Amino acid sequence: MTQEIIGSEPLLSEIKVIFEKELSILIENLESISKENLENLLQQQKICQKHVNTRPGAMALNQSKIEMFNDYNNRYLKKIEEKFTTF
Repeated sequence: MTQEIIGSEPLLSEIKVIFEKELSILIENLESISKENLENLLQQQKICQKHVNTRPGAMALNQSKIEMFNDYNNRYLKKIEEKFTTF
């Protein structure tokens, strides 16, 4: 997914559709994940977010795409954190 975020293709509207579908699938998959795997997933998502935001030359990248990624990633992080309350 990082390639779509930093590249010129696809368009922002297409990325939104991709993010919506992906987020739905990821949230659905949270239902069957173990606590240990959930902790690992949380750390991986934080690393991914940091990678997108601190990539060399990030300021020159399409900021709308980065903001959209951060929005969807934050939604996913929130769902992951909510899942911790069910254990």
